[in-house]
Amino acid sequence: MLAAALKDGTAQRRCTFEVFARKLPYGRRYGIVAGTARALDAIARFRFTDDDLRSLSRFLDKETLRWLEEFRFRGDVTGYREGEMYFPGSPVLSVTGTFAECVILETVVLSILNHDTAIASTATRMVTAADGRGLMEMGSRRTHESAAVASARAAYLAGFTATSNLEAARQYGVPSAGTSAHAFTLLHTGADGPDEAAAFRSQIAALGTATTLLVDTYDITEGVRTAVDVAGPDLGAVRIDSGDLGVLARQVRQQLDDLGASRTKIVVSGDLDEYSIAALRSEPVDSYGVGTSLVTGSGAPTAGMVYKLTEVDGRPVAKRSSSKETRGGSKRAVRFARDTGTVVEEVICLAAAEPPPVPMSLTAREVTVSLLRGGEPDAEAPTLEEGRQLVATGLKSLPWEGLVLSHGEPAIPTRFATE
Repeated sequence: MLAAALKDGTAQRRCTFEVFARKLPYGRRYGIVAGTARALDAIARFRFTDDDLRSLSRFLDKETLRWLEEFRFRGDVTGYREGEMYFPGSPVLSVTGTFAECVILETVVLSILNHDTAIASTATRMVTAADGRGLMEMGSRRTHESAAVASARAAYLAGFTATSNLEAARQYGVPSAGTSAHAFTLLHTGADGPDEAAAFRSQIAALGTATTLLVDTYDITEGVRTAVDVAGPDLGAVRIDSGDLGVLARQVRQQLDDLGASRTKIVVSGDLDEYSIAALRSEPVDSYGVGTSLVTGSGAPTAGMVYKLTEVDGRPVAKRSSSKETRGGSKRAVRFARDTGTVVEEVICLAAAEPPPVPMSLTAREVTVSLLRGGEPDAEAPTLEEGRQLVATGLKSLPWEGLVLSHGEPAIPTRFATE
């Protein structure tokens, strides 16, 4: 497309591309925008090296290669802040510039937003299900090594409290945490057989009694007794990774209390998802470790976002393809809420149009903000902590039925005032 547009002179036409999702993943009530900061950083750093150009010279003409060699994005980007909720049709990101400079960003923008948004949207469901209890992201071994880092960041944005991924801690400052694995307990096996107590003594010698001991390598009841014998009643936590977690949590809580370790916490892990976390809400569980279901989106591994051309030289353009129609024009979004803060509707209008009238007894908030202008940040980028706060605030603003895990329609309707 780039090569053809350069040849026919259309490459320099002023265009706007819009990122949106036609629908939410099946049964979901809302989504959480994530990856915006990573996408903006990727746009700013998007370059073609000499090695890149040599590879592309196999099929691209010299004029196109020269254009790529000098490429820098100098356009504008507007969109939703990272951590905002979104709904079907929400203009999550709009990229404006020449056709040439916008069209080559499609893959990198969608790759980041689709992945990070899917993880954050799933993570918020788990945060809601956990009802204030801690959640540790521990899915690095279940996804691509680069996706693991992005997943840890997106989960933290959504409200998780820590990650086991140390690269996410280094790159993004996500709090790190972890426990030992069964391999460490099995390591302490001698001529007389397994020595669980030796494993616990070793871990405590290195990390102190505030550590978390894994107690289900052999027999859980015996493991808990050994853990308290070795660490004393000030043991930080025990982790259970298998079995009927609800039943075991009750039994372990009673045992810990009987042994005088009433302040020792219980951590559970083992193929948890939002539904199993919700099922454990009434059990004496203090925190959860979540891996596979989180980093795979718990059945929705992508947000289903697309990147579509909506405006050319100020003129709206739109697809008419069956089931894949689009709405033309550069857009912005306004969200209406009651005085209580509960959101009731999202209205999408043309960017240059007057804002929609605010109904009686409702308040309006502009959701769309400027992110890049002339290729440069238009304002200081929100921090990851500010994004976490935006997620938390957004969840509180949803109607109560929007937070349930059962399948249903989007929590609020989207109205288009663009036609």
